[in-house]
Amino acid sequence: MSDREPIFVTQPALPDLEAFIPYLREIWDRRMLTNGGPVHQRLEAALCEYLGVEHISLFCNGTQALITAVQAAGLSGEVITTPYSFVATAHSLLWNNLKPVFVDIDPDTLNLDPARIEAAITDKTTAIMPVHCYGHPCDTGSIRQIAERHGLKVIYDAAHAFGVRDEAGSLLRHGDLSVLSFHATKVFSTFEGGAIVCPDEATKRHIDQLKNFGLSRDGSTVEHLGSNGKMSEIHAAFGLLQLEHLDLALEKRRLIDQRYRKGLADVLGIRCIDGVGEHIGNQAYFPILVEPAYPLARDALFEHLAAHNIHGRRYFQPLISSLPMYCDAPSASPSNLPAANRMVEQVICLPIYPTLEHETVDFIVGLIVQAAA
Repeated sequence: MSDREPIFVTQPALPDLEAFIPYLREIWDRRMLTNGGPVHQRLEAALCEYLGVEHISLFCNGTQALITAVQAAGLSGEVITTPYSFVATAHSLLWNNLKPVFVDIDPDTLNLDPARIEAAITDKTTAIMPVHCYGHPCDTGSIRQIAERHGLKVIYDAAHAFGVRDEAGSLLRHGDLSVLSFHATKVFSTFEGGAIVCPDEATKRHIDQLKNFGLSRDGSTVEHLGSNGKMSEIHAAFGLLQLEHLDLALEKRRLIDQRYRKGLADVLGIRCIDGVGEHIGNQAYFPILVEPAYPLARDALFEHLAAHNIHGRRYFQPLISSLPMYCDAPSASPSNLPAANRMVEQVICLPIYPTLEHETVDFIVGLIVQAAA
């Protein structure tokens, strides 16, 4: 393979356009393009069955789903969360006039460290918002016990965790609410979209109302301060089409993940993130940590890969806690977040998508091995 041959991080090729046309014709003939139409309802039902959950509310995107989940939970004051995530996690709190309180991460899993949560709880704390980072499960048992001891709610940012299961079933069953993203970069995509997994029908009805301007069920009045978070019929149709091919896509991701791990297993200073506990992952990302024992620093390896047209991501950089709207908070101090500040300087997410050829995986591994020689 030529070093000059471009290799780009892309999502899988779209399903055959011909397969999408019947959905478009159905939507157009019905003249119902949004507001919880038949295709939207079919996708909700299909996702409940696929994910092993009972109630799900679809959204136009994951960020609006997060904002609405926090609103629906009726939180106030402070919410404990992670600095190591995409900024939408903390933004959803600010949009609800809540104060994010950052707690450090576990350097092995990159998830919120349960051992550090209780020290951050005050009389103003009302909830914990952990993130299943890269689709690896949080320590849900420890987090639940902490929340129960202190009377706190738990909202999981499960943007990366579509289809992930632990030893007892869907990871999405944990917490008071779990929030998914269906962005184009996710393993399951509706182009743009998201969802909230709800514990019961009453909660789903309330969330459905909040995402539709707070309108009453008959539309005659407005009962709550809602927003417009609805998913369109077009996006729902694309989701139904994607769901048909998802199992094959996940199997291809699994094989790519295994190939990376085998190839990098003996490279000193390169650590693959494994997560903890028995679970079935979705291989949404393939993060590696470039540790001090590796001859190149993370940024130097990043540039080495880029020079050969391999475009990884320093994901997540920067830390949320370093951004202007958060950095002045006492909990955002680097001294309070040593693991997060260390990991953000070491991480590279390597390309992973279902159509990534094994030859290309071997080429990427070879570049990393070569740089270590």
